[in-house]
Amino acid sequence: MSTPAREAGEGWRRWLPFLEWVPAWREPGTVRADLLAGLTGAIVVLPQGLAFATLAGLPPQHGLYAAMVPCLVAALFGSSRLMVTGPANAISLTTMALLAPLAVPGSPQYASLAVTLAFLVGAVQVALGLARAGRLADLVPHAVIVGFTSGAAVLIVASQLGPLFGIDLPRGESVADRVGALLGRLGETSWPALACGVATIVAIRAWMPLNRWVPAMLVGVVVGSAIGWALHAAWPESPALRSVPPLPSALPTLSMPDLSIDTVRSLFAATLVMTLLALTEATAIARAIAARDRDPLDGNREFVGQGLANLAGSFFSAYPTSGSFNRSGVNVSSGARTPLAAASAAVLLVVLLGFVAPLAPLLPLAVIAGLLCVVAWGLVDRREIARMWREEPAERLPVAVTFVATVSLSLEWAILLGLLTSMLAKRLAR
Repeated sequence: MSTPAREAGEGWRRWLPFLEWVPAWREPGTVRADLLAGLTGAIVVLPQGLAFATLAGLPPQHGLYAAMVPCLVAALFGSSRLMVTGPANAISLTTMALLAPLAVPGSPQYASLAVTLAFLVGAVQVALGLARAGRLADLVPHAVIVGFTSGAAVLIVASQLGPLFGIDLPRGESVADRVGALLGRLGETSWPALACGVATIVAIRAWMPLNRWVPAMLVGVVVGSAIGWALHAAWPESPALRSVPPLPSALPTLSMPDLSIDTVRSLFAATLVMTLLALTEATAIARAIAARDRDPLDGNREFVGQGLANLAGSFFSAYPTSGSFNRSGVNVSSGARTPLAAASAAVLLVVLLGFVAPLAPLLPLAVIAGLLCVVAWGLVDRREIARMWREEPAERLPVAVTFVATVSLSLEWAILLGLLTSMLAKRLAR
């Protein structure tokens, strides 16, 4: 029989879910394990955040800001025990694709649209969670996600061809146009830039077996930067290496979403697409982690947690965020036990950034391009594609259509065509 005290406790846990983990912190070694995992996560997100913000068309510091407040809020109010929220690859790419037609990437107007989009997405996510629509993310078939992420990998590589080769290519062109422009200007290649980008990729891939002890991406940043600057010093007549601009502050700057009628109307379609993508990605990661450790997962609460993270982040210069495949994997492999790990990663990132921010101008953009090429490679689930092609003929067409549409059309149309093709393929298979 329930008692007033028990009902009060359940009420507190409903609205302050992080209180569920307080008893676990009393277990020996839990806090230490979480803090060490948080430190590892903070180190990993330093290069990742810069890279993802660049991919999103924003100044590099916005990627780090997106890894602070949203990460902390999602850890406190979400349902997943070990998932880490923050800047993510597909989310960053989608931000660029959705906002580039509305404003010039990197401009103050573009940044304003990005934080406004985060606010609107967060509001919709919270509303869906409170409406108990936690199964909405299940509407996106797995084949569509596989095709979309594979296409996103191609778009990521295409977007980084300019920085990788040290050539200033126009942004916003199609993949074919961008490749054609690069081929026409190969004579302008900055060989130090290309060398440090390739060195970054090789160093990350070679260090992967030791990733648990020292993050491979951090090793790639150090190796790539050192090689790039050494080659430029030895070859001074080559074009200067373009680098990350100085970071203004270790603390996220305050921002205010633009909720005027015209802005909200212009972001209506973008909000729907981003909400569906962000919730699908976060739910997929949370379920994978929960299944691995046999943890309970409340999809509705996760929706609310993700929504609150985006709402809060929009006031601290963050663009839309979601669960991060890379950082969640690092969190699990680092021995995290409770959401304290993700929460401490957000706090420790602020501390680390205070020391690292002055070194940002030493980081070549070609190294960031190398990081994103590695991220793109990891997006392509080659085993799953091969399995689906062999064992699930009905999934072949949705994967192919979504992939081609992602590469050649807008991301909104890619997801819509993928959904329609998936429904059609299932009907024909009956």
